[in-house]
Amino acid sequence: MKSLYTFLLSMLFFLALTSAQGQSAKAYEKELIKERHDKDQELKTDAGSPLDSLSKLAFNRLNYFNPSAAWVVKAKMERYSTSDTIQMKTTTERLPLYIVYGKATFTVDDTLLALTVYRNVGLMSKPGYENYFFVPFTDDTSGDETYGGGRYVDARFDGGEFITIDFNRAYNPYCVYSKKYSCPIPPAENYLPVKVEAGEKAFDLKQKTK
Repeated sequence: MKSLYTFLLSMLFFLALTSAQGQSAKAYEKELIKERHDKDQELKTDAGSPLDSLSKLAFNRLNYFNPSAAWVVKAKMERYSTSDTIQMKTTTERLPLYIVYGKATFTVDDTLLALTVYRNVGLMSKPGYENYFFVPFTDDTSGDETYGGGRYVDARFDGGEFITIDFNRAYNPYCVYSKKYSCPIPPAENYLPVKVEAGEKAFDLKQKTK
């Protein structure tokens, strides 16, 4: 019975990733691992890295949750008929402009969840960012397994009824690595009352990476 249960879970993992990403589960995981490796290399060696020289010497790699099909969600997008432009609070006095585009709703483990989706006004006119959307959030891992200030997910949306939000690609803001950065603070409405055990974990150079 246990082996059948394990098999069914494996199949669900494969089917969910294939549907959400338009590729096989194996290819998806390989791509995700490469992205994480590339980010580690950039943090360690790139001149534009948010880490200072001493931190680069101590840095090995980031910590992540294992990939999970349950956190590649196909959310129903409700676009607001009137889109407000807000000044989003940050970790500094900077107040960047964001368009409150709409609300994405989805279900995880029978729990109905919702996130407000934003567009960065400063990026909208830049090539490559025409369909870029910003999803900042906090959850029940924030301040424990993950950064207390919350994490971000980038998403692409071409219109239609649904938007794919891949929490396996959730990442920490740059101010986690250096206090010289100014980072948007996830609005209170984007708190998820569950543990999002996906994406990047808390950053600590003193902690042994896993």
